Formats: sequence, structure tokens, C-alpha cells
Amino acid sequence: MKNIIGEKPFGELTGRHRRSVSFVPDEDILNRDILDIGCRFGWCEVAFLKRDPKTMTGIEVSEDDLETVRENVRDERVTLAVSGATKLPFADRSFDTVVSWEVLEHIPVGTEHEMFSEVNRVLRPGGSFYFSTPNASFFSNLLDPAWLIAGHRHYSASRLTAYVDKAGLTVENVEILGSWWSIFSVVNMYVAKWLFRRSSFFNDKFVRREDEEYNRPQSAGFANVFMHCRKPFETGPVRPVV
Repeated sequence: MKNIIGEKPFGELTGRHRRSVSFVPDEDILNRDILDIGCRFGWCEVAFLKRDPKTMTGIEVSEDDLETVRENVRDERVTLAVSGATKLPFADRSFDTVVSWEVLEHIPVGTEHEMFSEVNRVLRPGGSFYFSTPNASFFSNLLDPAWLIAGHRHYSASRLTAYVDKAGLTVENVEILGSWWSIFSVVNMYVAKWLFRRSSFFNDKFVRREDEEYNRPQSAGFANVFMHCRKPFETGPVRPVV
């Protein structure tokens, strides 16, 4: 996504971004090889590097989209590559953990299964996939300008579970978070960013309210789905003891 207002990956994370990084426990970051599908400006890389991964690989669909993270995240553990989500340029079993925040709804229509299958392929047995995407609810759909104008996709937890199951992964945890302030924060962002080429209006107030919503217990909202999936350990025939 073009960085039209010069956003940087540093600074304190809030709202959905804060919940995204806290959704992944240290055990799936510390000394792990991590893939970030749709790394945008590198905010997840900056946050995860503080928790000592072994390596972190971020991908975006064009070199232009990687410009900000290349300029700002300079760490020998980080590798960046141009790639889409449905055909990953990595060998089988390359990563312990894969994350993807608000990306699924942007890939070509009808290719969701390809993305989940690719995640399964590049994950090591026992590895984890954490992702978020807009939730399919009446108000989150109706109040999303991109859904009304451009068909921006939203997904129910049951639909996502079907993709996960078909790809050979298993669902470990589902949270549905964010409500009214989160929804109107997105509207605020769209108006400020795309019409006025600036950051959100009344940002401090929106940030405070969003943080309150994303700190509520799991499934206490309707705006976004957060899901943790795992690749099962492989099993095979038991060899007889000789």
C-alpha cells in the first residue's frame, strides 16, 4: 500500500496493531523464523524484533510497497521480498510462525484457499499462523466505506474456519474484537488519509477508545476477527522395535 502520508514503523502501537502483536505469544517469536505476509511499513517487524526472533521475513506485492520498511528497519535478522500471498517464493517448511494482518481481504477474489494452502506448505510441523481480517457483521459491513464502494471483503469466523480446515491446518483460538470506536476510526482514517492526505482527526481520542475496545475479553466485539491456527505434527506408521 502506497505510503501517501509518510507513516513510519516506530512509535507506540495502539488499537488493532497493539492487539495484533500481543496476540502472538513469546513462544512463537523467541528464536523463531517468522514470515510476515503483507508487512506494510514494518510496524510488526519493529515490534517483534524486540522479542528476539531468529529471523523475520516481510513480503509485499511491489518494491514500492517495501520502500518505507527498507529505509527504516535495518536489522540483519530482517529479510524483505516482493511476493503475493498466494504463491510464496519459499521452500517447504521454511518458517516456524507466519503472521498476516488485514491482508486476506485484499488478495484476488476466490484465492483465499490458495493463501491458506501456501501458509501450510511453508510452515514447519507444529508451526503457527496468526492473522486478522474484517469481521462479517451487519454494522462492520455497513459502516465500512470500502465495503460499500469497492466490495472490500469481510469474513465470518465460520467461513475462515472452513478455509483453515481445507488447507490442513487446525484452529487454536478465535477472537472477535473492536466495536463502534474501531469502526468509526477506520472511517476517520479513510477520510483523513485519502481526502486530506493527513493522519486521522482527533487521533488521541480515537486511540484511547480503540485501546479500551481491544482490551476487552475475547469475542467482545464485532469489527475484526483474530485467528490462531496450527499446522499439525506429522504422524506416520509406527515402526516395530527390532
